[in-house]
Amino acid sequence: MERKKTTGRQKIPLVRIEKYANRYSTFSKRRSGLYKKASELVRENDVDLGIFLSSPADKAYAFVHPTQNTIIDRFMNSKIDLGEQIVAKNSRNKVNQLNDRLNELDKREEVAKERLFSLSKKNKTREKGRWESIEHLNADDVMKFQAWLDVGEIMLNDQLVEASSSSQSPSEDADI
Repeated sequence: MERKKTTGRQKIPLVRIEKYANRYSTFSKRRSGLYKKASELVRENDVDLGIFLSSPADKAYAFVHPTQNTIIDRFMNSKIDLGEQIVAKNSRNKVNQLNDRLNELDKREEVAKERLFSLSKKNKTREKGRWESIEHLNADDVMKFQAWLDVGEIMLNDQLVEASSSSQSPSEDADI
């Protein structure tokens, strides 16, 4: 028996999701995807569109373009007056502007994520490199490094002694 290799996304059978939380989460994700596709359809094809949904929690959702009245009138009677057409056109223009802005922000977000990932990767490499460079020191370098640490320790101890003695000595105003 020969097995077919599958690549990419696979078709998932549509069956009722039994757990309420999973069902609601899936509904929210699919609703967002549906709205995104509807928005693309409106922008690319300049169509009037209406989608009405009811969630598992019986909450109503709607995506309409350009307006609810325009969509309802389109189905009730095929004639739309000039005022409605102007409103519809203005709504389309506004949606297109907002979609363009959303796409621009999505691109910026992706660039920012990539940059953050790159900086994080560089930071990890830098930290790893520091410790690897210490491991590769020869005996003379280790002695110099130890001397540098000893001098630093002495200086810190001196500053600690000064700070503790100045905080313990009575102030000049205390003689009164």
